[in-house]
Amino acid sequence: MKFFIDTANVEAIRRFHERGMVDGVTTNPTLVAREGRDLRQIVTEIASFVKGPISLEVVSEDADKMVNDAQRMSGWIDNAAIKIPMTWEGLKAVRKLAEEGIKTNVTLVFSANQALLAAKAGATFVSPFIGRLDDVGHTGMQLIADVVQIYSNYGYDTEVIVASVRHPIHVYEAALIGADIATIPPTVMEKMVNHPLTDVGIKRFLDDSRKVQETKDGQ
Repeated sequence: MKFFIDTANVEAIRRFHERGMVDGVTTNPTLVAREGRDLRQIVTEIASFVKGPISLEVVSEDADKMVNDAQRMSGWIDNAAIKIPMTWEGLKAVRKLAEEGIKTNVTLVFSANQALLAAKAGATFVSPFIGRLDDVGHTGMQLIADVVQIYSNYGYDTEVIVASVRHPIHVYEAALIGADIATIPPTVMEKMVNHPLTDVGIKRFLDDSRKVQETKDGQ
């Protein structure tokens, strides 16, 4: 299973990348706005050390404009994946970009039918938003299970990115289902590392080690 990190903060990406936790990066206009920096500058800096896909989102609603934006942004770095919204115009843009060999990440997916259409259009990645489904009373992870099964049934190459991850259980369940990728906010990655029993165990070992040393010193 691959881990993408869902942020535009370069230092956070670098910190997790140094620990082998970053196979790719997803950004969006909201995440970029929080950094108060130019998108191209941020992306270029990330690409200097992250070699996996880096998702950049178009902000147009018209297919031709989406294609133009995608062509422009994919020229910034070699490993760009262009985020395209799951709309009729978006599907048209995905088809065109697939023909040009530009990687796409179809975003804001909330149903298995949408994911199926994205795969048929030639999407490189599809991003079902499970947290937002959970928020409105649906079981987001069931959508992941359905999409993984459908893609397996027909041999689609489109990879499933579990998006809108809210807590470590989402990552755990996605891994059990067999999702290709989870894109994880830094705060959730931190929670995945920590466990109170680990902390208790470390403290106990350190305390025992000190007692042994004190015994030796007292001899």
